Amino acid sequence: MNPSASGWIKKLLNEVSAEETFVNKPLESFYQELKFCGFIYGSNVGIVSDAVPKNDLTDEEMCKANLILAFYYFFENNPSEENFIDSVISFYSAITVSKTTILDAILGKKKSAALLEDLVHKRIHIDDNIFTKNFNYFIINALLFVDLLAYKQFLNTGNVSDKYLQTLENAIETIVIEVFESKHQKSKYDDSLTKLFKASRRYHNNDPMDYGDAISALNTELEKQYTIDLACMASWTDKTVDQSENIFLTQFCSHLNLDPAVLKQSIQDIDEFYSHNDNRIASLGSKNFVQSFYDNSSKMVIKLISRNSKRLVTELKESKELMVLLTQSTQRDLTDEEHKKIQEQLLDIFKSIPSLAIFMLPGGAILLPLFIKFIPKLLPSAFDDNRIDN
Repeated sequence: MNPSASGWIKKLLNEVSAEETFVNKPLESFYQELKFCGFIYGSNVGIVSDAVPKNDLTDEEMCKANLILAFYYFFENNPSEENFIDSVISFYSAITVSKTTILDAILGKKKSAALLEDLVHKRIHIDDNIFTKNFNYFIINALLFVDLLAYKQFLNTGNVSDKYLQTLENAIETIVIEVFESKHQKSKYDDSLTKLFKASRRYHNNDPMDYGDAISALNTELEKQYTIDLACMASWTDKTVDQSENIFLTQFCSHLNLDPAVLKQSIQDIDEFYSHNDNRIASLGSKNFVQSFYDNSSKMVIKLISRNSKRLVTELKESKELMVLLTQSTQRDLTDEEHKKIQEQLLDIFKSIPSLAIFMLPGGAILLPLFIKFIPKLLPSAFDDNRIDN
């Protein structure tokens, strides 16, 4: 079974159908195994439940296999009238995130295993020449479980709303910001990343949440457990959970009405996972992870702008209002209404340039402030023309 070759999903399902013990496990046990293999943390180091041999699969190939196996677990525990493959395709067809230029070319076609393979590849594939491994691990792939939470709701109700996805992501982002702000000793990169997360919230379609709203948005035990794990992962970026972070995490756990043992287990799990796999995960080297993440995210955005400079200049010159707002963003703080205008007009541009559609996927909004920061500096000719006009 090779997730980089065609036909892999049917082969994977055929292999696990002969030994489906993992689908009979309690949800708590299966989720714990998704942590052990790194799927929840966005750093896949094995196959969930050892459902199939991992052999020499790459991290991306393991991620693909784990995503399908997790979908299959939820499907088998709450099957729909459709078959498994059709059910997952119907789910992705129902959510707005799949209606970007990254995926719209394959949706609308006849449902098949080959179509699902293309969809999964587009959903998680990160071109190493464009996107850094840090971004791959900790933003796109660490949020893949949001897809599964939404799919679980899709199976229960027959539909899934965009609002559910947006609310859940917004809640997660709010909690992550709270974790970074709880650090007793913050580096300049901690501050930078906190500001980046805060700024990105201004570009969501819905209003930023406060802490209380985020708590209220987490309703199921699985949503709460997942968010606790991400909060612990965020607190562990400097490879330690300091006293102030521990106080925040303890209060957060209490506000979610979870047993303190849940938090204790979550901290233990993240510590053991990274301690056992630090030599296998490139982003966990000697450099502070937050510094590495921020630096590499900046490099990625700069590369994206540079590679699409001609098309961006053309698109920007057709929107004088956007040009003015982007220029003014370098000189003053914009209003919430102005931020919304920038978001709406940039999303229209991203839809027309396939390689920029990454900004529309889960986690992509985190990079919007960097895009807005760098674009006037990297495309000065377009903005010089704009200043002459004004």
